[in-house]
Amino acid sequence: MPSEPKSINRRSFLKVAALGVAGLTLSSRLPALAQAKVAGKVNYWHHFTSDSEFKGLEEVMALFAKKYPDVQLVQENIPNADFMAKFTAAVAADTRPDTTMVAAERVADMVGMNGLVDLTDRVNKWDLKKFFPDNRWDGITVNGKIYGVPAFTFVDWMYYNLDHFKEAGIDKPPTTFAEFQDAAVKLTNPSKGRYGFGMRGGGGGQGYIVDVIEAFGSPIVVDGKAAIDKAKAVDAIKWYSELFTKLKVVPPSAPNDSYRQIMEAFETGQTSMVWHHTGSLAEVQGRLNDKFMTAVKPAGPVANVSRISYLYNGLMKTDNADAGWAWVSFWGENDPTIAFLEKTGYFPASEAVAKDPRIADNKLYAAALEALKVGRLPPSFIGYPDWSQNVALPAFQKVLVGDMTVEKAVDEMISGLEKALK
Repeated sequence: MPSEPKSINRRSFLKVAALGVAGLTLSSRLPALAQAKVAGKVNYWHHFTSDSEFKGLEEVMALFAKKYPDVQLVQENIPNADFMAKFTAAVAADTRPDTTMVAAERVADMVGMNGLVDLTDRVNKWDLKKFFPDNRWDGITVNGKIYGVPAFTFVDWMYYNLDHFKEAGIDKPPTTFAEFQDAAVKLTNPSKGRYGFGMRGGGGGQGYIVDVIEAFGSPIVVDGKAAIDKAKAVDAIKWYSELFTKLKVVPPSAPNDSYRQIMEAFETGQTSMVWHHTGSLAEVQGRLNDKFMTAVKPAGPVANVSRISYLYNGLMKTDNADAGWAWVSFWGENDPTIAFLEKTGYFPASEAVAKDPRIADNKLYAAALEALKVGRLPPSFIGYPDWSQNVALPAFQKVLVGDMTVEKAVDEMISGLEKALK
């Protein structure tokens, strides 16, 4: 799924949080609710964007309707770029929906404004919880409280074109940044209009900037304080930006390329490698059939920063909590998870589903299973979406187009991060 969040600043979040929302814990109401009939209307906000995602959602909703015929489920699609602004407005005006999609990188902000319901008691009593390892809950847990249920997993990986690799005499995918750079150079062929790598330098590219910085050994935030190591960050941004500015192994359009552009370029053969995640598998497979393969993202000088990001569903109000819980927990069951995977390629969060032969025996998923061993959660702190999109990404783009030096860009990232954390 494309990731191009539009965020608000820390002051706005704190202003909303100060309003307070009463009754957002379910623990005191569980005994009575457990006996209530699961019925009524449930609104669901989400930011799915692709055709495959909508088809997957339709499948899950159809299965849900069969199991809960007395629940009227109404989905509402919110553009990803506008999602946090609308979420914030709904909390401030108390016009919130019943349930919502919760991206891992937004959890801190959502909880910080008191916008999600505490589901700890329900989760701990859920009979399927045992199939979700503890780390599945880390991204949705704040101060010991659980605010959602994992729906599926974004596992970072790399796609590469098998024909291009064969033509360039490369017999295996790169495993390190050094090997990746070398492969990108060999794969680039100006006479064919072909580039080794499809860089996402436009909307949604901020995550890769942070990944590369961490892969060079610099943290972003430690104990709530800005912790970027300038020297390591400079090395990281220099290496990443020079794929465009010096080596020219990425398309000239890279500074503005977002999800749609990088995927179209790879699917049409303009680029030979692209970084994304398991969520785009159905699309790539539909366009390229057996002409591509997946691999674990290459490791940087210090670490492999393959992100393991869980997409959760949570409750925003308690008016019809039983029906809302039925919907968000339904995503953890085998049938809807497999149905969604078959339409989208999105990897399951449940270990029980991940062992299904349709996944375990599929060679395309081998890279995802391997990435799960080395992957890490994305940064999560109040203000992260705003800083990464509105400070880190623009600074990097200025380096790409020659309007800023690498050193100045890193200084801007550091000062912006310090401001975001105040």
